[in-house]
Amino acid sequence: MQISAKADYAVRALAELAADAGRPLTCEAIATSQDIPFRFLKGVFRDLRQAGLVRSQRGCEGGYWLARDPAEMTLADIVLAVDGAFLTLRGEQLDGLGYHGPAAGLPGVWRGMEEHIRQVLTSTALSDLVGERLAA
Repeated sequence: MQISAKADYAVRALAELAADAGRPLTCEAIATSQDIPFRFLKGVFRDLRQAGLVRSQRGCEGGYWLARDPAEMTLADIVLAVDGAFLTLRGEQLDGLGYHGPAAGLPGVWRGMEEHIRQVLTSTALSDLVGERLAA
């Protein structure tokens, strides 16, 4: 099982914004702080902005801010904003997945995994991550 680079980078970048909410942070500063490739992070921020999770301002005083309270932004919101799904199989959604014969029960296993992932991500707010209050 893999967590996409986009999802990892998005959560890390928003954690940076949540930890320093008093001022906007530039993409360059976040990329440097989190050791994320700058060009890749710019694309991630485009997705986050389109999803309404961050807002931006151009200029010398510009940068990115969280668009919502970190206590109201779940890791699920972030992952869905950049990946569009919690779990895919060979890049495809699990909807309509069906196998034959002895493997017929496998789609139910994959959907169960997706539900567990959904539960963890929807029950974890960005503020939990920043406040180091994550449950083990």
